[in-house]
Amino acid sequence: MNVLVLGGSGFIGSHVVDHLLAAGHRVRVFDRAPERYRSPLKQVEYRLGSFDDTFQVAEALQGMDAVCHLISTTVPGTSNLDPVADVQSNLINTLSLLEQMRKKSLRRILYLSSGGAVYGNPELSPVSESHSLNPISSYGVVKVAIENYLKMYQQLYGFEPIILRPSNPYGSRQGHAGVQGLIGTLLARALAGDALEIWGDGSVVRDYMHVTDLARLSVAALESGRCGVFNAGSGQGHSIHDIIDQIRNVTDEQLQVSYSEGRSFDVKEVVLDISHAKAVFGWQPEISLSDGIHEQLKWLKSL
Repeated sequence: MNVLVLGGSGFIGSHVVDHLLAAGHRVRVFDRAPERYRSPLKQVEYRLGSFDDTFQVAEALQGMDAVCHLISTTVPGTSNLDPVADVQSNLINTLSLLEQMRKKSLRRILYLSSGGAVYGNPELSPVSESHSLNPISSYGVVKVAIENYLKMYQQLYGFEPIILRPSNPYGSRQGHAGVQGLIGTLLARALAGDALEIWGDGSVVRDYMHVTDLARLSVAALESGRCGVFNAGSGQGHSIHDIIDQIRNVTDEQLQVSYSEGRSFDVKEVVLDISHAKAVFGWQPEISLSDGIHEQLKWLKSL
């Protein structure tokens, strides 16, 4: 299968590319820049361009059988700063992509939504895919809108969308400058001897998923021919305090922690019910939190 990976030079995208290649697929990457942490792969065709350039996107789609849409220009912490820009760069550009796909009779698309932002503050835990969608950030609102447009294109034009709602992915090749990715950011600060800066009191609970497990699921979902929405996570919740304890164990350091006022858009607790993905794809998470944190620490030390 010829697969176009939008955002294939990024953290998650680079791992999805690895697993697509291992499964024997031919891969074309479309991204605004090369990978940051490794050289280009010889087996991959790279196209550098901007997601808002309709012509460049249309050219990248030529000859493809499926699309992995992994591009997001915002994160929950930045999306509310400029919701108009969030809508323009993510929702509008995705609609343009769907129109280009429709014109080329290209129907198969994998989209990475969000396993936290779309649900808001859940009423039940763990959260299943049937839970109501109540986002409290522009990031989550846009993700829900894109999901709905994908379903519309499925009904009207025969698209074959498969939507994954990942929890909090972490692992090698993740940026660690504090914009997104708690584990990588805290590990980098610990290695630098800096205090760990936490929003809130450390009680916020998240479902942390190793990027390798997410990449395996992404490829299995794309290959399955199935459509629909699937949570992607570990199925286990850990507070920020738990993460700090894990980091303390792997670094064997006396860590200093500083606390800042909590942010209104931070969901208090999200743990995903992943039984649907496990049943349909025969998939399950394989990398434990402790092993994953140890692996990410080793990678950070190698930079």
